[in-house]
Amino acid sequence: MNADQRKFWNSLFVPGLFVIMIWLVKAVEWIFGIDLGIYGLYPLQWKGLIGIITSPFLHADLAHISANTIPLFVLLAMLFYFYREIAWPVFLLIWVLTNIWVWFLARDGIHIGSSGIIYGLASFLFISGIIRRDTRLMALTLLISFLYGGMIWGIFPQLFPQMHISWESHLMGIVAGIILAFYYRHSGPKRKVYEWEDEDDDDNDNTGYPYWSEPDDTSYN
Repeated sequence: MNADQRKFWNSLFVPGLFVIMIWLVKAVEWIFGIDLGIYGLYPLQWKGLIGIITSPFLHADLAHISANTIPLFVLLAMLFYFYREIAWPVFLLIWVLTNIWVWFLARDGIHIGSSGIIYGLASFLFISGIIRRDTRLMALTLLISFLYGGMIWGIFPQLFPQMHISWESHLMGIVAGIILAFYYRHSGPKRKVYEWEDEDDDDNDNTGYPYWSEPDDTSYN
């Protein structure tokens, strides 16, 4: 196994482990007939602080957890593959910042689910790909736009008036991802410089020119 293959398989470990933990929590609920949603995130309530950490592991039903599994796995794998050096701080900061802001700013009710992290990862990868102007990351940006471009509608509550959608988690995730993309713009992968670019730089040098449910309801994301 060469270095690239090892890097690929290593990048799947954390996403795979995180997704397995999410499904194990749901399996515990099914097997024992319990609802762990009480450990979700309650905005502006002390009992809801634990949800900053636990809410991404909690999902309302099979449809909810299924909808989050694939994008969460794929985006986390992309993060750990392309941004290995800063993947852990970016992942944890998106998780914590998103949920802290939801605790302060979201509506009353219980907020559960991992899509705040999903939105954060998508926005981080998208903006970071543009900032770095790397051909591989630009391709990654186009892929994210194509696969998850419709996610932007998840931040408009008026589009889902009858649905328990925590649009606040989506919005806060996007904001966290954008901020971190700029904060880490000088860390992680560097843009590959091709020989023809070096030649152009040399030529230029020679010329001498410088250069968001109601209370007691659950909103899930």
